[in-house]
Amino acid sequence: MTQRFDAVVVGAGQAGPSLAERLSRSGRKVALIERKLVGGTCVNTGCIPTKAMVASAYAAHLGRRAAEYGVMAAGGLSVDMEKVWQRTRGISDRSRSNLETWLAGVPNLTLIRGHASFESPRTLRVGEALVEASEIFLNVGGRAATPDFPGVDSVPYLTNVGILQLRELPKHLLIVGGSYIGLEFGQMFRRFGSEVTIIERSERLLPREDPEIADAVVEMLRQEGITIHVGAECIELHGAAGGVSVVARCADPRMEVHGSHILLAVGRQPNTDALGLDKAGVAIDRHGYIAVDDQCRTNVQGIWAMGDCNGKGAFTHTSYNDYEIVAANLLDGESRRISDRIPCYALFTDPPLARIGLTEQEAKKQGHDVRVGTRPMARVGRAIERGETTGMMKVIVDGGSGQLLGAAILGVNGDEAIHALLDTMYAKATYQTVTHAVHIHPTVAELLPTTLQDMKAAS
Repeated sequence: MTQRFDAVVVGAGQAGPSLAERLSRSGRKVALIERKLVGGTCVNTGCIPTKAMVASAYAAHLGRRAAEYGVMAAGGLSVDMEKVWQRTRGISDRSRSNLETWLAGVPNLTLIRGHASFESPRTLRVGEALVEASEIFLNVGGRAATPDFPGVDSVPYLTNVGILQLRELPKHLLIVGGSYIGLEFGQMFRRFGSEVTIIERSERLLPREDPEIADAVVEMLRQEGITIHVGAECIELHGAAGGVSVVARCADPRMEVHGSHILLAVGRQPNTDALGLDKAGVAIDRHGYIAVDDQCRTNVQGIWAMGDCNGKGAFTHTSYNDYEIVAANLLDGESRRISDRIPCYALFTDPPLARIGLTEQEAKKQGHDVRVGTRPMARVGRAIERGETTGMMKVIVDGGSGQLLGAAILGVNGDEAIHALLDTMYAKATYQTVTHAVHIHPTVAELLPTTLQDMKAAS
C-alpha cells in the first residue's frame, strides 16, 4: 500500500513539527514520521530534562549555603533521587504530551509512527507501508557516539539517555569526556552528593574556549570537589556493575580511576546510518552528516535536511533556525541562509557559560585588530547581591570597524545578558550602540557598557 502526500517530514524533533505545521497551512497534505518519541532529543533526553535536573541540583547547592543568607535549615539537607527523577520525567512528559496534542489539531497533517527509510528519492518505507511525496524533509537528529574503547562491549556504561533514568545516586560517577554534556552532569551529580571524576583526552577542558574562560570553569568545578584528569589517552574500561574503572594507559603517569558508574560523554553522531540514503542518492560526509547547501537543500532536488543530522549545528536553537530558513525560502519568498547565523551556545553549569561569535584566539587568527574588554563577576552588583560572584565577562571587538566580534559571560544570568550583545551583532551596529545604551540597575547586563568602555588592545 502506498500513501501519497505533498510533503513528508521525517523526525519530530525541534524543526520537524514546526515545519510540518507551516507546510500544512500552505495547503499541502503532509505526513510527519517519527520512530520513537515526539519532541526528539530536546524534549525527551536533552535540554528539557537535563535543565530540570540542573534546577534540582541548584536547589540542593543553595540549600547547603542557606546559612550564608541568614536562613537556617533545621535538620540538614538530603536529596531524594526518586523525587528528582519524578519531577524531571513529569516536566519532559508534559512537554511531549502538549506537542502531541498540538500536532493532533493541525489540519492536513498525519502523524505516522515507525522507522522511515528511502526506497527511492520520492518514496519512503515505513514498516509494510510506502509513503510517497515530491518534497521530503529530514530531521532525524543524532545520538550519543559510542567510542571504540577496549571494554566498551562488556563494561556497563551510561550515556546522556541512560543517566536520566537513574533513580538512585551513584556513589562515584566516572565521566569520560570533558565537554558540555560531561560538565553539566558532573556538576549536578556532585551537588546531589556523588563523588565525581571527569576524564578528558585533550590537554584541557573546553578546548574551543579562550584559556582563561576554560580555566575559570575548571577552577569552579574543582572548588565543588570534582576531580579532573586531562591528557588521558588510550582509554580502557574495566569492571562490572557497581565496580567499574577507567584506565588511561598513555597518560603520563598511567592513570586508573575506580568508581560505581561510568558516563560516556564523548560526542554525538547523526541518525543517518539506517535511512537508506544511498537509495535516494543523498550525499553524506565522512562522519555521516547529510551534505546540505546554505538553505538546507541536499544534492537531490526535493530533499532537505535540518538539525543535528546536517552537521551545521548541534543545538536546539540551530535546528529551529534550520526550520526557519527552509520555511522562509520555500514558503515566504525570502532569502535566508545558514551562513548568516552567528555561533551562539551555552554551557548550563551553575553559573552558566554563554558564548557568541569568535573567541579572542579565533579573532586574532582571522587578522582582526582585536580589542578586549573584561570584567570579573565579583564587580557586578547583581552577582554580589546574590552571593554568586564566580566568573567573568569578556567581549571581543574589532578596533578598526568597532564591530562586536564575540563575547563570553561565565556568571549568573550570563546566558540571558549576552543576548544584548548578540542582537547588536545581528544588527551590524558598532559597540558604541551598547556603551551609549542605558540598562536597568541592578542587572548583569548593565555592566556590558562598562566592560566595553574599558577595552584594551589584545596582547
